[in-house]
Amino acid sequence: MTKNISYLNIPGEKSRELLTRRQEFVARGVASTMNVFAARADGAIIEDVDGNQYIDFAGGIGAMNIGHARPEVTRAIAEQAAKFTHTCFSVMMYEPYIALAERLVKLTPGEFPKKAIFFNSGAEAVENAVKIARWATGRPAIIVFDNAYHGRTLMTMTMTSKVVPYKYRFGPYAPEVYRAPFPYPYRMNMTPQQSIDYCIQELERMFVGDVAPDQVAAIIVEPVQGEGGFMVAPPGFLHALKTVCEKHNILFVADEIQSGFCRTGRMFAVEHDGVEPDLVIIAKSMGAGMPISGVVGRAEIMDAPPPGTLGGTYSGNPVACAAALAVLDLYEKEDYAARSREIGHIITKRFLNLQERFPLIGDVRGLGGMAAMELVADRATKEPDSHAASDVLAAAHHRGLVLIKAGMYDNVLRILVPLCVTDEQLHKGLDIFEAALETVAEAESITSSVS
Repeated sequence: MTKNISYLNIPGEKSRELLTRRQEFVARGVASTMNVFAARADGAIIEDVDGNQYIDFAGGIGAMNIGHARPEVTRAIAEQAAKFTHTCFSVMMYEPYIALAERLVKLTPGEFPKKAIFFNSGAEAVENAVKIARWATGRPAIIVFDNAYHGRTLMTMTMTSKVVPYKYRFGPYAPEVYRAPFPYPYRMNMTPQQSIDYCIQELERMFVGDVAPDQVAAIIVEPVQGEGGFMVAPPGFLHALKTVCEKHNILFVADEIQSGFCRTGRMFAVEHDGVEPDLVIIAKSMGAGMPISGVVGRAEIMDAPPPGTLGGTYSGNPVACAAALAVLDLYEKEDYAARSREIGHIITKRFLNLQERFPLIGDVRGLGGMAAMELVADRATKEPDSHAASDVLAAAHHRGLVLIKAGMYDNVLRILVPLCVTDEQLHKGLDIFEAALETVAEAESITSSVS
């Protein structure tokens, strides 16, 4: 049984006041998982405006792998801001951009010459990876996968798999985007190897029935699908996918926006399968919350588009570059990859124990510190239970845990805890998680018996 966990009286008075102002002045299209407002944060702890403290298991949706308010990063931000905050790299260049590119071409997988370019958001980096791939190959088509999430702009919304809320009534969508199946052994009722074989066969079938391979510029894949539900590419799938790409001269592009920077127990998730992508898309924990993203890849591919075809006013902002350089220093100084593996082991062990106790847990999966469980109404039919997932979130929030969900059916509870979390904080957070799950499971059991 879990320890007794006290409840928070949320939202507090100050959060309620801010909620009133939000409802009056902020467009309703932006949703918020919690109805409280942050005041400050440190490491893996966030404090709201009413003084309530929470253990952060969301990490700003994977953007805070090194933790909140690291002094090394805030100092780098302040020092650069005191010098200058903006010139636009397309007008007058600055050294932090060059230094960051130099660091990242050495850090990303691939024993070949590489170059980098920077943008503001993950979606913007994905869009530019598509532009680079199309120019370099002279081909129009892009292949993505079921359950994929790549962003909310027109192109990336098209590439994203989930209709509601990301695509519904926002069409028409961008042309020449094709979707292949991604290995999902749990819902495919297959072994991991069977799911790999099936997906590769279907990809080859697509080249006959959907799009000619000599018209495909790139295959873009998340090594661990993020918003789609934390589906891990089974060992061997990325390697098999790369082989298909090489056979047809298609670029292999890894979207490491959520899975990169030690989140899965390696610096980049593709390294688990020994794959060297032609292009790597990066963002989120690259900048510890600062808006910066990038594309890193083979020099000849990156240099294909001529000057002036790529960039943007704020792309590779000097303050964001300074933050990213400080973040990379921390990744080099502290073994976050090992800590991620350790965190993942602790979470997965706890989740598997919970799975034995609670029938609503259909699947437990993850890679390193990127861990999740999928909730179902019935283990036999695997009917998704999004309501139970929402109830667990609410129960966790009221006990002081920041928790978010994901998945095609909104039934996956995911953990992206900052990798600087202490053992005490991690175990306390898991205690809260268990207490929330227990409450929901008991409520569902009572409802079921009454029915």
